[in-house]
Parts: sequence; C-alpha cells; structure tokens
Amino acid sequence: MRLYIIRHAEPDYPNNTITAAGHLEAKVLGDKMKTQELTHLYASPLGRAIHTMEYTAKTTGLPHHIEDWTAEISGCEVDLPGGKRWMVWDTHGEIIRASVPFHHHDNWHEREPFNDPVYRETFTHLRKNSDAFLGRHGYQREDGRYRITRGNRDRIAVFCHGGFGLWWLAHLLEIPLPLMWSGFWLPPSSVTTVLFDERSPTWAVPRAIGVADLSHLHAAGLPMSTSGIKANCD
Repeated sequence: MRLYIIRHAEPDYPNNTITAAGHLEAKVLGDKMKTQELTHLYASPLGRAIHTMEYTAKTTGLPHHIEDWTAEISGCEVDLPGGKRWMVWDTHGEIIRASVPFHHHDNWHEREPFNDPVYRETFTHLRKNSDAFLGRHGYQREDGRYRITRGNRDRIAVFCHGGFGLWWLAHLLEIPLPLMWSGFWLPPSSVTTVLFDERSPTWAVPRAIGVADLSHLHAAGLPMSTSGIKANCD
C-alpha cells in the first residue's frame, strides 16, 4: 500500500479556502495525481484541504470521503523567547536541538517546553485515529510495525495540513515528534509518499520514499509557496 500525505495548496486562512495561486497549484497537482493510479481519496474537513482535493477528484473521477481527525492540529501553542506565541511545531530548531541527549519518542513530552499535557493528549488522539484508519485498510499496528491483515496495493491520498502532516509522519516513521518538527517542513501542495514496506507475509513497516515533493510545480513553472515557514526562505 502507498499512502500519499498531501498538504493543501497555498492557503487563504481568513476565508477557509485557497488563494488564486493555490488554485493553480491544486490544478497541476490534480494532473499529477491522475498518473498515480489512486484508489482512495480522503480530505480534512477544512475548506483549504477540500478545495485542493477537488481538483484531484475531478481528474481521477474518484469519490472522496471526509476524515475529521485529519483537520489541522489546534490548541497546541507554546510561548517562546521574545514574547511570541507560536504553534508548537514552529518551536525554534535551536531550542529543540539544544536538548541533549535528543528527545526520544517516549520522553519528548517530559521536557520543557513540551511538557504541557495537551501536546501528549493531542498526539495520543491522532495516533489512535491513525491506527483505526490504517486498520480499515488492512494494516493493524502493533508497537512500531503493522500486522498485515489484508495486504493490498492500494494507493491512498489524504489531503490535509502542514502541522498535522508532521505529527502523522512522526507516528508512522517512529521519529520523535520535536525532531520531526525541527527537521522537516511540508510546503503547500507538497506530496509525501509513504510505502508500507512488506518484507514478509506478516509485517509491513512505513517507509518514506518521497518527502515534500513539488515536482508538479517545477514542471509547470510555478513557484513554491513559503506559507508556514518562518525564516530566510528566499
């Protein structure tokens, strides 16, 4: 099975949709996804994800389903130096990497500034929903691997969000959440491909075979939107 985690196109946050540039991104993305032989199409309930997904629904002819649990993470803010309040996944990398030894996936929530219980509770909720979703597709999580209950070659696209995508990838790939935040960024309309690597008839392990791909924009001569990145992206 292949899972495509797709961030929505350039957002128009105040109007819960995408910008004019975002519509161009979503259109060329839809053309690309038509070539991927998708079998299932899902989207967050938020307008910017739905409006991005609609182009792929049109090119593929697939029905889509709304997965409420894939909405952008909310209620997870953190106070950082300088008096600013940021979404927790925007915590400065130098703060995260200064915590030595580095965060482990079992202890990241015990250290400042990530010891607010809401962060761990949010991640637990996401993990439970992810496991249920993948279980419906034939892969039952047991610790860090997935028991194959119905092996398949499905190709599943989920249109969601930048912050949510990082949290989900941290769970799938067993990467400590703060290190995922400091080491990766998902641009608008980017496609991250996770292969459920089956080396035996019993087990599958998620493996990222493409992260934050923007080849559809490059092919169309469109620029990358920097929405969501905080510094020196020029």
